[in-house]
Amino acid sequence: MSPTALSAGPEHGHVTFLGAGPGDPGLLTLRAVEALASADVLVAEHEVLDVVRQHARQGVSEVHTDPGPSQDPAPGTGAPQLTVVDGTSTTAAVPAVRDAAHLVMEAARGGRRVVRAVSGDPGLDTYAAEEMLACAAAGVPFEVVPGIASAVGVPAYAGVPLRDAQGADVRFVDARTASDRCWTEVGASDGTVVVSTTLDSVAAAAGELVSAGRKPDTPMTVTVAGTTTRQRTWTATLGTIAQTLKHAKVLPSPEGGRPVIAVVGERSAAAQRDQLAWFESKPLFGWKVLVPRTKEQAASLSDQLRSYGAVPHEVPTIAVEPPRTPQQMERAVKGLVTGRYEWIAFTSVNAVKAVREKFEEYGLDARAFAGIKVAAVGEQTANALIAFGVKPDLVPSGEQSAAGLLEDWPPYDPVFDPIDRVFLPRADIATETLVAGLIELGWEVDDVTAYRTVRASPPPAETREAIKGGGFDAVLFTSSSTVRNLVGIAGKPHNVTVIACIGPATAKTAEEHGLRVDVMAPEPSVHKLAEALADFGAKRRMAAVEAGDPVTRPSERRPGARRRRSTT
Repeated sequence: MSPTALSAGPEHGHVTFLGAGPGDPGLLTLRAVEALASADVLVAEHEVLDVVRQHARQGVSEVHTDPGPSQDPAPGTGAPQLTVVDGTSTTAAVPAVRDAAHLVMEAARGGRRVVRAVSGDPGLDTYAAEEMLACAAAGVPFEVVPGIASAVGVPAYAGVPLRDAQGADVRFVDARTASDRCWTEVGASDGTVVVSTTLDSVAAAAGELVSAGRKPDTPMTVTVAGTTTRQRTWTATLGTIAQTLKHAKVLPSPEGGRPVIAVVGERSAAAQRDQLAWFESKPLFGWKVLVPRTKEQAASLSDQLRSYGAVPHEVPTIAVEPPRTPQQMERAVKGLVTGRYEWIAFTSVNAVKAVREKFEEYGLDARAFAGIKVAAVGEQTANALIAFGVKPDLVPSGEQSAAGLLEDWPPYDPVFDPIDRVFLPRADIATETLVAGLIELGWEVDDVTAYRTVRASPPPAETREAIKGGGFDAVLFTSSSTVRNLVGIAGKPHNVTVIACIGPATAKTAEEHGLRVDVMAPEPSVHKLAEALADFGAKRRMAAVEAGDPVTRPSERRPGARRRRSTT
């Protein structure tokens, strides 16, 4: 079917050409997120699919690049090789031989909303422009959502401003398509040049600039995987960049076709990059950190780790199951409705989930908490209650633990408290600290098993191998059970891995399993634990810089190097 025949249909649909930015998912615009959430079909190059698909609605059909093992075209060197993937089917991907423009328009048939996502900005993408013209010719309505161009975003993340106070001229060159005339023009200029090229062509691009009149000692920076936690930047000159990359063992490389952004110029601030490299100098930049918690529990912790530059990897070590005998929980929930309790105390997100599920089973909602005081052991548990429609009356003002909750809990007063009973839904392996403390304050406690915790299934084989082989830079242990369960389902972390524990009890368990504890939180809080690990990483980085050594991650150990274990 030709585009002309397609335009004769009753419904043309709509296409949004969307810039996915240079790689960091956080750089998507608000308008881009809105467009993705309402898309029926998502069309994207393979390298940006992970950036955009997380904002697409469930069940969206996908069309993405999927180069075969024998074809791996460098970005910008050939037309997109597209593969059709229907998100609602279980069939394997089917190669599409039609061109991208035709496929985009066909995807819009029947009034469907199509998002065509490209790397960087669609205005700088050759094929996006061709597809827009094809849509216009076929009568398919479209819009453009700009994105951050790689040539602008990557230098910003590399700490290389493109202009100074004198307002230097800035030229942008795509070395993969640049003509001799283009090189001559930028060579004659004394402004900053931003070159889009590939890793195996950087030296050739530098040579073109020197041949065109630039001095060999002109400063140059080269950034690969810009704006992602794999980003790496080298500083050299036009005359030394080839030797610099060779010394760093990045050229030649099996991944030589990877796109890079090079910045050239006397005023490009390459000399000041040590002071301006804000992204790569984050305390945990590029660290692969194991978070042995359930996905729900790990979400905020993983976000915090990402803010330090880390790459969190969540591995559940426990699974939550209903109690073996549900009668006790059923009686307690009925007691909430009949006025048996003055308080209900939640000591975990899982406890909130267990009560909420039991409410739904009985057709109840948050209104059943009317007249009952609600306590939460900490911020995460409080947030889970708020999501349920319940604002807790009591959250510890200090330590977020059972002990902290007891410090703020009021003693029973028969004058002001008409009922003396507390409902405490919790895990089957919970400690007795809170129960004993409440009884000491004069309260009667219904200590109810709301859920059971069991050891989770082992993670995939590659994760187990990374744990035992030193593939992770750090692991965060948030309880003694996470230590025991992780070792049980995946094995002992390698001795180069930094071990961080939430408190003394967890640290003792780690040492009992033969692990050396490097970091301990100043107080029992997962967020304080992440802060402590970031402080450790910052000090480690500073020590390397002061010693004149390269900054490396713990997993980048020297061959044969081993870490002494603690004998305590």
